Amino acid sequence: MMKDSVYCKEAADYAVAFIQALRHTSGIWDGRPFELIDWQEQIIRDVFGVLKPNGYRQFNTAYIEIPKKNGKSELAAAVALLLTCGDGEQRAKVYSCASDKNQAKIVFEVAVAMVRKSPALTKRVKITESTKTLVYMPTESTYQVLSADVANKHGFNTHGVIFDELHTQPNRKLFDVMTKGSGDARMQPLYFLITTAGDNKNSICYEVHQKALDILSGRKTDPTFYPVIFGAAETDDWTDPKVWKKANPSLGITIGLDKVKAACESAKQNPAEENSFRQLRLNQWVKQSVRWMPMDKWDACAFAVDPEALQGRVCYGGLDLSSSTDITAFVLVFPPLDEDDKYTVLPFFWMPEDNIDLRVRRDHVNYDLWQKQGFLKTTEGNVVHYGFIEAFIEELGTKYNIREIAFDRWGAVQMVQNLEGLGFTVVPFGQGFKDMSPPTKELMKLTLEQKIAHGGHPVLRWMMDNIFIRTDPAGNIKADKEKSTEKIDGAVATIMALDRAIRCGNDNGESVYDKRGLLIF
Repeated sequence: MMKDSVYCKEAADYAVAFIQALRHTSGIWDGRPFELIDWQEQIIRDVFGVLKPNGYRQFNTAYIEIPKKNGKSELAAAVALLLTCGDGEQRAKVYSCASDKNQAKIVFEVAVAMVRKSPALTKRVKITESTKTLVYMPTESTYQVLSADVANKHGFNTHGVIFDELHTQPNRKLFDVMTKGSGDARMQPLYFLITTAGDNKNSICYEVHQKALDILSGRKTDPTFYPVIFGAAETDDWTDPKVWKKANPSLGITIGLDKVKAACESAKQNPAEENSFRQLRLNQWVKQSVRWMPMDKWDACAFAVDPEALQGRVCYGGLDLSSSTDITAFVLVFPPLDEDDKYTVLPFFWMPEDNIDLRVRRDHVNYDLWQKQGFLKTTEGNVVHYGFIEAFIEELGTKYNIREIAFDRWGAVQMVQNLEGLGFTVVPFGQGFKDMSPPTKELMKLTLEQKIAHGGHPVLRWMMDNIFIRTDPAGNIKADKEKSTEKIDGAVATIMALDRAIRCGNDNGESVYDKRGLLIF
């Protein structure tokens, strides 16, 4: 504590009482009184109860770093309402900030639900959904969600800022606008920063994380900064339930032990999930760049693929053109005919003939060998001739029942038109988390269950081994072309084709996604 500062039990009791008069808003807790868990109550008592000699709060920044599902959104919403409705501040301005407006709305909408469950607040609070604004009429105080362009603005007269998932901030602009000078006209502004660990050690969140560690260890002193970090140490055994408890103070209350155990078991089987488990469940700052596909599991799916035996079968294509000087990938995926059958993968690759020797020397990759073995086709010259590929796909269409061809909507406009002219159904396929995550997770699931057959195709194998994965805060995943420095076009084409094969199947119209829902890891 700051010299001469004091712990005021009355102020702390008031803050705790205000929050505990609120009600929970979701799941099995919906409608129950908001009884603060021990760790939450400690934070509220410290932040709102430690006062300077002039009677105002000592801490103006609280940094809370904690794994997901520990009740951080509810705590943040309660703090927002306390600052807006319970702090005695006239015309207080309180804001919700996050990496985008949708993320910022999460805490705001929890706060709105809390107001609607409180008769006392309902009488005194006006909610405007269209502008995501909440007004506490007795003091004319407002709590609102900020739009994404606020980082370019200045002049905020801030009493409180709730920063949700600080680790997702793409840069420091918004953080600086909201915390540097914005509360100068207020006597006790509070910047309440709450986040899980991230993966970018060059981010504003990691900078604040380091400051928190320095203060907790005594290396630095800042009496206005209140740090709380729940997480596992680098040297801790991430599979040990004692470590889970240390990192998750709400374990057994808001998080079921069985959920964490299941996530851990899944992460043991799948190396790509280990980082996600450690970051989201144990709050460790881990590099997100981890090779995704366990190649021993992929190699175990090298079941023979007979192109002749597949003739006439329903299949779906995935097309990834990359650039005209690079590899083009077209992959067919055949859905299983029955319970015992597998998803069969038939890939094709092309690159310009004149580029092969240069690429072998530069990339140290066996393009020349793959060409001789027939796994990589070439087109004359130093750019890929799409007309040649179109004719090849047209020929494939006479052998196989190609129902749809999925493609990256940002490429291939002319080629898509030409394929449509040849009678193919061509569907655009987004490359964001929403479209890519479900089939990417399915590909891993099918591989681990040996429900996929790829014949050991060496070019596709090389590309699968090149995949690095990106994960968003919700746990969605996609192949990351930036971090995957080697080629992954065939893997992306496979994932797109697999999505269509899963959604559309053979002829029964049944989708795996419909039958059992999306995979959540």
